[in-house]
Amino acid sequence: MTTAISFDRVIKAYGGLRAVDGVSFTVDAGEMFGLIGPDGAGKTTTIRMACGLLRPDQGQIRVLGRDPIAQHRSITADVGYLSQRFSLYGDLSIDENIAFFAEIHGVRGYQPARDRLLEMTQLSPFRSRRADRLSGGMKQKLALACTLVHEPKILLLDEPTTGVDPVSRREFWKLLSEFLSNGLTIVMSTPYLDEAERCGRVALLHDGRLLAIDRPASLQSGLAGQLLEVSVSAGRPPIDMLASLPDVADVQTFGDRAHLRIVGGEARSSAAVIQQSLERAGIQGVTVRPIAASLEDVFIDLISSTTRPEAASDLTRDS
Repeated sequence: MTTAISFDRVIKAYGGLRAVDGVSFTVDAGEMFGLIGPDGAGKTTTIRMACGLLRPDQGQIRVLGRDPIAQHRSITADVGYLSQRFSLYGDLSIDENIAFFAEIHGVRGYQPARDRLLEMTQLSPFRSRRADRLSGGMKQKLALACTLVHEPKILLLDEPTTGVDPVSRREFWKLLSEFLSNGLTIVMSTPYLDEAERCGRVALLHDGRLLAIDRPASLQSGLAGQLLEVSVSAGRPPIDMLASLPDVADVQTFGDRAHLRIVGGEARSSAAVIQQSLERAGIQGVTVRPIAASLEDVFIDLISSTTRPEAASDLTRDS
């Protein structure tokens, strides 16, 4: 089977709010697929429907060719789900937590899988330690081990690195790469756009709607126009002034910098015009340089074209 998960015009509403609004996509077996967007985009609802924990109001969902609601029991052995609030038992040791989740799934002879997961997550030296005495990163790795002890074919992760320190995030991603190389299908939601660039394909979600779906590099190269980054020695660049300059189609702030999308002109000549204009206005320490589009640039451009630009401010990115 080449398709692990498929959504076909799926709608899920809570009262009058459509958390997922006509979303369609497929996830190929063996790929890492990212659901990207700010809080309220519909990421968690999408993942919970794929698990069979929520029933869609309209549309069709298939997981390994099966209906996750009508055939829920039959997919539980093939799907591992790590939620935002995965519950470890603090008074149990690492070994005991993994044993508990193995028994929930009816796994017999789980010890070889447990030992292999503990080696991969580097938790073997701490296997007798209680879960409530683990660091945040170690708890997350233990939660991943508990999720994978029954050896599922699909791993669904709901913002697994939120609140985890940068070192632990890198270790977590290294683990995911190892599991991916062994043929596991991984679907993860994240608000971190630097993480999204590690996925094979991403779906950009906003207000329950699918804005775009493609490989990160294709989305970045598909952004219309060229990008320039402007910074000044003190404060932020003057956004209104930049927006009024020739060939500037759009201006977005990124901390103390501004990203300008240039259309109808050549980036190098536009950069010279922008620098001269700011310097004539008495602004000191002006730096203008071409940059490659990031996923954040793509996302903000898509949101700006469909809804109010400030809605993207909830997105987070490592500096």
